[in-house]
Amino acid sequence: MATPPPPGPQQPHGPYPPPGQPQQQYPHPYPYPHQAAPQQPWGQAWGQGYPGYPAYQPPPATNGFAIAALVLSLVCGLPGVGLVFGIVALVQIKKRGERGKGMAVAGIVLSSISTLLVIVLLAVGGFTDVWDDVKDSASGGTTFSVKKGECFDTLDGSLEGVAYDVDTVPCAGKHDAEVFANIQLPDGDYPGQQVVDGDADEKCSALSESYAMDEWAFPAEADVYYYTPTPQSWRYGDREITCMFGNRDAKSTLTGSLRKDETTLDDDQFAFLEADTILEAAFDGVPDTEYVEDDLPAHKKWAPEVVDALEKQTAALRAHDWEPGVEKEVADYADALDEARDEWQAAADARDAEAFSEHWVEAHKLTDGAKAVTARKALGLASTPQPDEAEETGGDGGGEGSGAEV
Repeated sequence: MATPPPPGPQQPHGPYPPPGQPQQQYPHPYPYPHQAAPQQPWGQAWGQGYPGYPAYQPPPATNGFAIAALVLSLVCGLPGVGLVFGIVALVQIKKRGERGKGMAVAGIVLSSISTLLVIVLLAVGGFTDVWDDVKDSASGGTTFSVKKGECFDTLDGSLEGVAYDVDTVPCAGKHDAEVFANIQLPDGDYPGQQVVDGDADEKCSALSESYAMDEWAFPAEADVYYYTPTPQSWRYGDREITCMFGNRDAKSTLTGSLRKDETTLDDDQFAFLEADTILEAAFDGVPDTEYVEDDLPAHKKWAPEVVDALEKQTAALRAHDWEPGVEKEVADYADALDEARDEWQAAADARDAEAFSEHWVEAHKLTDGAKAVTARKALGLASTPQPDEAEETGGDGGGEGSGAEV
């Protein structure tokens, strides 16, 4: 029996030939320490397989339309596209043997549900609301709308800065603001924040008086605020200025509605306050000086406008058909306004600022005095006048009319 040679670094491992036959060299997958590694073991390239074994096959690719169908089915604005992509994916997968059938089927199902939901929303008009909400979120500014006469709370309790949404609440309780006007700006390029704010300040101030007609009932802590479109919301079609009343103190709120107009007043109340607005409009033209003596000629030029306003006010009061319970009180008030008109005529003829101021004070006592209080009580209106600059300065202030400034 032949004894096989001992194994060594120059002897291959494995079976040995019978005695007397030459040894056959077998390739080894790993080279000996003194041998160089073969470039292609077994004389085959990678991927072509080893003798007796099948070649390596990579997994089939995932169909791109299947992926797109699933993604688009989740996008509310493109459910129909996801449905089409899902059908295309199934056809290609069957022909090419690709993966992604589950994603394609899921995309078709979800897209079908989304498409049906869109159809239902269109039928009931809800899709517009949903799309508006989407635009609001992307606009970076105010595109919500709060209607005239509604009250609301802001999300952060402030009426300053940019607002993205508000919560409408009953006006009878506490609230951050009450809307008294909605102003639509014309289309076109964004005119700039300064121009928009200027329009809002002018128009909101004017419209506040027609909403809260009884200036005696207007709380001293209230003031005019407004929301305007931002450059971002303008691109989404926002053209609305929202005029509102809010508390001067950012940490405080308002309670109850300030609305005093034809929708909340009876005929006699409305007629009385409408006549009052004639005088209020005249006082809007008062010269912008701290004291009468700062510009006496301008004050004397303005005084006849007040005289004319008082004549129109008394004419309006006497032309209305008052209820018997208030007719005498209103007539007495009209007589007091005649006396006030004479005082303003004397102010227009005054030679110096002191005389002008004296006549102004006397006229104020008549327009906001006892006869006015009696008439207001009979009509069921506020009967306590708001303090004004003429009272507090003895007439030398010359810059304000009776009641609170809005």
